Amino acid sequence: MPEASLLTHRHVDVFRAVMTAGSVTGAAEALFTSQPTISRELSRMESLLRLSLFDRVRGRLRPTAQAYALFDEVQRSYAGLERVADTALRLRQFTEGQLSLACLPAFSHALLPGACARFQAAHPGVSVSVNPYESPLLEERLAAQAHDLGLTEHDSAPSGAQVTLLMEFDEVAVLPAGHPLLAKKRLAARDFAGQAFVSFHPRDRYRQSADKVFAEAGIDRQLAVETDSAVAVCAMVRHGLGLAIVNPLTALALSGPGSGIEARPLAFSIPFRVFSVRPSHRPGNPLVARFEAALRAECGALGEAVARAWGRARRR
Repeated sequence: MPEASLLTHRHVDVFRAVMTAGSVTGAAEALFTSQPTISRELSRMESLLRLSLFDRVRGRLRPTAQAYALFDEVQRSYAGLERVADTALRLRQFTEGQLSLACLPAFSHALLPGACARFQAAHPGVSVSVNPYESPLLEERLAAQAHDLGLTEHDSAPSGAQVTLLMEFDEVAVLPAGHPLLAKKRLAARDFAGQAFVSFHPRDRYRQSADKVFAEAGIDRQLAVETDSAVAVCAMVRHGLGLAIVNPLTALALSGPGSGIEARPLAFSIPFRVFSVRPSHRPGNPLVARFEAALRAECGALGEAVARAWGRARRR
């Protein structure tokens, strides 16, 4: 049997304590043992690994480059253990349960805060974990059954999941405050001709839908900036970099008096849909149905707010 295989958790604990405390004395105090014991375990570890981990200088230990490299790996291992301990702590603290949600980033700021507030008002002892992912990572996480519930814009169900349509809106235009086009109640494709435009990246489905509308209308825009989130698009618009088309939830959350952004409905339709995704093979969590009820209530409130703001919202 190779000697390195005789390495024990005790050796690793001693090594980590010395590296963290910076001395044998500090390590002995941290592990409630004696200095000779620490020195003996370190020597044994070096012998087993056939590595020189410390230089002995005037009675003190000075870590070698190999020690620092090994310490990095040890820290990664302990980080995994700490995550397990943190999870156990949360399970103890939130005795009424936990709910894990996965969503696109747009939903983490424009839909889920309200839904979480409704849910926790009725279930104050429950911990809710919100995990934003961009596509396709979101779909991969949902297919892996890693979360209790997901929110997506896609109608195709990830493998091993069920999809339900929650609501359907039209995308809206966002403009910098004071822009001349704000005089119009509704923007047509021709209104964007020659205008600086902030867009999503070409792979984005909403970018593709908008490009198709303008191409069919023969409209050329000046593509000023490309980015990958609706929040970032609105920030670019706020700084006067151009007009944009975004989902109405983000527009509702970020536009209005004093925000530097105003929104207008479009004379053409680019549908924006919200779907809930339930993993089929994840152990059943009775909290999911309760959260879905809060989610539907929030969708209803947002649908009414969008209708008041722009007069064109569809909800299923």
